Amino acid sequence: MTVLRSLALATLAAPLALALAACGSKDDAAPGAAPTGQPVAAVPAPAGQMWSDVVSATPEGGMRMGNPNAPLKLVEYGSLSCPHCAKFANDGMKTLVDKYVNSGRVSYEFRSFPIHGIIDVPLTVMVRCVDPSAYFPLVEQIYTDQPALMTRAEAGNAQAQAASQLPPAQRFPALADAFGLTDWFAARGLSKDQAHACLADTSAAEKVAKEGQKWSDEGVNQTPTLMLNGATLEASEWKEVEPILQNAGAR
Repeated sequence: MTVLRSLALATLAAPLALALAACGSKDDAAPGAAPTGQPVAAVPAPAGQMWSDVVSATPEGGMRMGNPNAPLKLVEYGSLSCPHCAKFANDGMKTLVDKYVNSGRVSYEFRSFPIHGIIDVPLTVMVRCVDPSAYFPLVEQIYTDQPALMTRAEAGNAQAQAASQLPPAQRFPALADAFGLTDWFAARGLSKDQAHACLADTSAAEKVAKEGQKWSDEGVNQTPTLMLNGATLEASEWKEVEPILQNAGAR
């Protein structure tokens, strides 16, 4: 068994812990080194679409929304269980999409970083099971409902401990059931049978763990971590990120 396969399975055998040690923001953070430039012209979307309708997987393991050739490329490494990531989404996603992504000036890529593997991995696997057009709306709903989702997940700890002893192909669906995740997704269009089928494919969870390990090795050590055109930003809140986008030319 490879190290990465061990990680994928071992993280899901641990008790649910919401200490969020790797989830946080710097209250005194200032914008870091980032591109600056002249105003960038808006780019028309394909006929009959908005740029926010253009969604695709990236080779790096993320999902990208917007103009794939946008001059400004914003990337977020975010945990679906991280409250600071939820704050970024709840504060800024509507403006980011309506004002910046739909202008064609900015693309936005979300890379699901499993800092709490026992819940982030099943969440990531299931949100990837939906049609790409539903991916970002579901991520936004997860962040909106995050407090209730985490409360329900904690209530399923005992059931999750029993599930963690099952063989891998049974373990993942049972954990999602224990945490109430399959019910939550079923209410939003991904049936329990579909969710169980996705979760029973352990290669999907291994892929999530492998991506997280790779990003960690590259220096990502907290969520959200945001990058603009490859430059890591010393910013984790929308009120800090929006001026950076504007200074880079999205104005």
